[in-house]
Amino acid sequence: MVKTAPDSQASSRNLYFDTATLYYRAFFAVPESITAPDGTPSGAVRGFLDMVSAIAKQFPPIQVVFAWDDDWRPQWRVDLLPSYKLHRVDEESSDQSDAAFEVIPDALSPQINAISLILDAIGLPRIGQVGHEADDVLGALVSKTNEPCDVVTGDRDLFQLVDDQANVRVISITKGVKNLEVVDDSYLRNRYGITGSQYADFSMLRGDPSDGLPGVKGIGEKTAAKLITEFSDVQGLIAAANDSTISLAPAVRRNLLDSQTYMKAAGKVVRVKTSARLPKSLECPRQVKDSQSLSEMTDAWGIERQVKRFLKTLNIDWVA
Repeated sequence: MVKTAPDSQASSRNLYFDTATLYYRAFFAVPESITAPDGTPSGAVRGFLDMVSAIAKQFPPIQVVFAWDDDWRPQWRVDLLPSYKLHRVDEESSDQSDAAFEVIPDALSPQINAISLILDAIGLPRIGQVGHEADDVLGALVSKTNEPCDVVTGDRDLFQLVDDQANVRVISITKGVKNLEVVDDSYLRNRYGITGSQYADFSMLRGDPSDGLPGVKGIGEKTAAKLITEFSDVQGLIAAANDSTISLAPAVRRNLLDSQTYMKAAGKVVRVKTSARLPKSLECPRQVKDSQSLSEMTDAWGIERQVKRFLKTLNIDWVA
């Protein structure tokens, strides 16, 4: 179900970006033959700026924030569930802790740095924190505002932030910026049979190979949705599995009992934290903060057209 918001819904909302989702998608969507003047691949930088511009044009924001992965695999999550994101760890890393290196394509690394420098030069809020993934930063942003919010991501884990009462939606880019999906509780009920508040436990039960979550044996999406709807959460499920007076299919009960340790740990791992520290001011600047640095980055990467469109869309003046 693809929904586009009319102007009355699209305006007066905060727009929070899961930054890594965008630059990874841009990197793999734009050929490496697209380069900066010095021959360095620049597709991720160009694509990132164009994607943000396209999304902000469709959903005009009153506030823009870019969540950053300062800690892509926090140790506390690894301690709870060692398999968490393990497949993304560089095989040459000496351990499997949060200090282990994430596998990032060689051509992407300098572009990630460039994107961070561009955002900083403009003066746009870019927030990361050790011990917190970008998902956790987004959770903090959503939980600490009373304003309507749109979270832009390609990560289904963030569906747990959806809350119609709090006016929080997810703008999913999984089908591309030309086919954005507005994810609200109605969308989740139609697709999965659950609401945003139930999504984390639902995901833990079903499993998610992209995050190293094995799930509970024999439980797919339909069964996971049914169980979460009936028993509310992980604690309710474990209690039901241990209560012989509650009716459960024998195989389901057995698999739940066998997975109690996993469920307790994974239930905490998949749920975003909301404790990340946020700056006192998250206002979008009216004028570029560091014109010289932005000019230097624009020239070095050959992205004048993309930067100007980006700034125009966000109503930021640039005296180059």
